[in-house]
Amino acid sequence: MKIMKEFREFAVRGNVIDLAVGVIIGGAFGKIVTSVVNDVVMPPIGRLLGAVDFKDLYIPLADGTNGRTLAQVKAENIPVIAYGQFINVIIEFLIIAFCVFMLVKGINMLKREQKKEEVAAEPTTKDCPYCYSSIPVQATRCGHCTSQLTKTEPSTGV
Repeated sequence: MKIMKEFREFAVRGNVIDLAVGVIIGGAFGKIVTSVVNDVVMPPIGRLLGAVDFKDLYIPLADGTNGRTLAQVKAENIPVIAYGQFINVIIEFLIIAFCVFMLVKGINMLKREQKKEEVAAEPTTKDCPYCYSSIPVQATRCGHCTSQLTKTEPSTGV
């Protein structure tokens, strides 16, 4: 029973739920990028290379593969180096890495702007020079020690 309670506390923590949502969205984003690479980016490149399906490019490691597609060769268990598919995966990675970079860059920019706003904001409170309690900036008398406040700070000299 104690283990179930600990597991429930662990599972409902905000970080675990945020991580789960991130993994799900990341998986969906990966599918989108795969589609962009396979269906949008690589067909024009294949066209430039002589109207070949780029993901079917391979280097045969055995004889008898002339004119066959990668799927046909793999179905016959003929060893090949599928460099076209490898290049597709590299391009997918670069697109995802660039998107993550831009996302982090945007978040950092927002954080910097927020810090600037916090620093530039006028203070709404000040410390009482007698009891050091926090009081409104406009106050002329301290609400804690009832000392009369002046526009200038009192001298601390004896």
